[in-house]
Amino acid sequence: MTPWWQQAVIYQIYPKSFQDSNGDGIGDLPGITSRLDYLKRLGVDALWLSPVYVSPGEDNGYDIADYEAIDLQFGTMADMDALIAAAKQRGIRIIMDLVVNHTSSAHRWFVEARRSRDAPHRDFYLWRDPKDGQVPNAMTSTFGGSAWQYDAPTGQYYLHLFGKGQPDLNWANPAVRQAIYRMMNFWIEKGIGGFRMDVIDLIGKNPDREIRENGPQLHPYLREMNQATFGGTDLMTVGETWGATPAIAQQYADPRHHELSMVFQFEAMQLDQQPGKEKWDLKAFDPAALKQVLAKWQTQLDYAHGWNSLFWNNHDLPRIVSRWGDDGRYRERSAKMFAILLHLLRGTPYIYQGEEIGMTNTPVTDIAEVNDLESRNMYQARLAQGVPRAALLHAINVKGRDNARRPLQWDTSAHAGFTTGTPWLGVNPNYKTLNVEAALAAPESVFYTYQQLIALRHEHDIVVHGAFTLLATVPGVMAYYRTLGTARWLVVANLTATIQPFHLPAPLKQVLITNLPGTPGETLAPYQTFAAVID
Repeated sequence: MTPWWQQAVIYQIYPKSFQDSNGDGIGDLPGITSRLDYLKRLGVDALWLSPVYVSPGEDNGYDIADYEAIDLQFGTMADMDALIAAAKQRGIRIIMDLVVNHTSSAHRWFVEARRSRDAPHRDFYLWRDPKDGQVPNAMTSTFGGSAWQYDAPTGQYYLHLFGKGQPDLNWANPAVRQAIYRMMNFWIEKGIGGFRMDVIDLIGKNPDREIRENGPQLHPYLREMNQATFGGTDLMTVGETWGATPAIAQQYADPRHHELSMVFQFEAMQLDQQPGKEKWDLKAFDPAALKQVLAKWQTQLDYAHGWNSLFWNNHDLPRIVSRWGDDGRYRERSAKMFAILLHLLRGTPYIYQGEEIGMTNTPVTDIAEVNDLESRNMYQARLAQGVPRAALLHAINVKGRDNARRPLQWDTSAHAGFTTGTPWLGVNPNYKTLNVEAALAAPESVFYTYQQLIALRHEHDIVVHGAFTLLATVPGVMAYYRTLGTARWLVVANLTATIQPFHLPAPLKQVLITNLPGTPGETLAPYQTFAAVID
C-alpha cells in the first residue's frame, strides 16, 4: 500500500507571515484557520508549520523555550487544537516543525543547567573547559563566529552551532532523548500528521572531534526515536539534512531501516554559491548543473526502498522565480516552468507560502531594513573585513532569508490584507498587482498551474510511481520521461530566458499541462515548458 505522503503535496506555512487575525502585525493560528478553504481549493494534503512554540524569537521561533506551549503571539493551545480539527475536516494534516538539535537559552532546562556544574540538567547541554584560556576548539557557528560561548558563572563554554541563544542539546545523554520522545508523543496524541525535523543531521555531533553532520550515533538515535514515537503509525517525517548524499538519504528513508519517511537534501540549492565557500559567495546559475543534480537524485536513490522531497523554496531560501527565473517580464511563465519541472519528478513536492502565486524577492537598500539574524551577522562580519556595503547588500538581496519571510500577499488592501496593523516585516511593494485575489481571478495564473499539478499527482499513478529517464538536450533545456507500464509522459522545460532548440522524440498524444498556448514545435520560447503523453 502506498503511504499517503508519497501521493501528497505539502504546503509550508511560516505562521508569523501567513495571516494576522488580531491586528498586532504578526500572523497567528486563527489566521491560518481562516484561510483553510483557500488551501483546500489549492488542493494540498498537509500543512507544515514553522515553529509556533514559546520562544524569545532570536531566530524567529527556531529557538524554543517550551515545546508543549504555544507562543502567545500565535495564539493558544486551544487555537492549535482548533486548527488541527478544522484542517482534518478538510482532509488536510498538520505537520509540526521539530527543533531538537538545540533549545533556546530561555528553556527551563538551560536556565537550570547554567546555575552550577552539578545542576541536574547540566548534562542536557554540551559544556567544555577553556583550552589555554581560549575556546575549546575551532568549531564555528552557522551564524558566524565561534560555536562556543563562555558562561562566566561556571567558567565553562557551551556549544551553539547556531545563535548564542540556541545552546545545543547533548543527545549522548539518554535523559535528553527520552525527554524529547515524551514531547513528540504529546503532539502525536493531539492528532498531528507528522514532523519536519530541523537540522536533524546534527544531533549525532561529536564536538570533541569537531564532527557536525552525520555523526556516528546519528542513525542509532533516529532508529530509537522511531521506535519510541512515530514508528508503526502513518505519520510523515522529513529531516532537514544539508550534508546528505543519495547514499545518506537512502539510509534515512529506507523503510527497512525504521528511521524517517524522507529528507530535504540541498545539493541543488547550493549551485549558485562558489564551491567550498558560504552561500553569500555568489556564482551564476548554470542550467546544465541543475539538470545534472536533479537527475542524480532521481536515479541514484532507490525509490522502491526510499523516498525524496522536492522543493525550490522554504523559509530559509530566496524566491525561486527571482533566484533562477525572471521576476520581471517572464515572472508568471518562469514560475510555472519551475513548478511543472519539479512537481512531475519522483518524490513529494513542497510548496512554500506564496510560491503558488509566484511571489518574488524584496530588495533592500540599507541594512536597517534587514530583520534576519543570519544576514545581519554576515553583513557586520564582512563589513569589518573591508567588503563594500553594496556587495553585501547585493548578496542579502539575492540570498537573504527575509525574502521568504515577508507577509503573504492576499489582496490590494493595506499591507496586502495580511494585517490591519503594522506588519512585523514589511510587505513587498508589488502586492498591488501580485496577490492571491488577483491570481484567483485570472484563469491562467500561476495558482491554477499549481492546482493542476496537484490534481495530476492525485489522479495519475505515473507521477508517483513512474520511472525517470533523462533525455539528451542542449544545456539550457531539461527533458525527461516518466514511464509506468505502457504509459509514457514527456516533460520539457527551457531553463533560460532565450529561445532554445528542442526536437520532439515522438508525436504528442495529449498535452497535459503547459505554460504557453499552442502545440510545442521545434524550438522552445524563453522559459517554455510542457508535459505531454507520448507514444
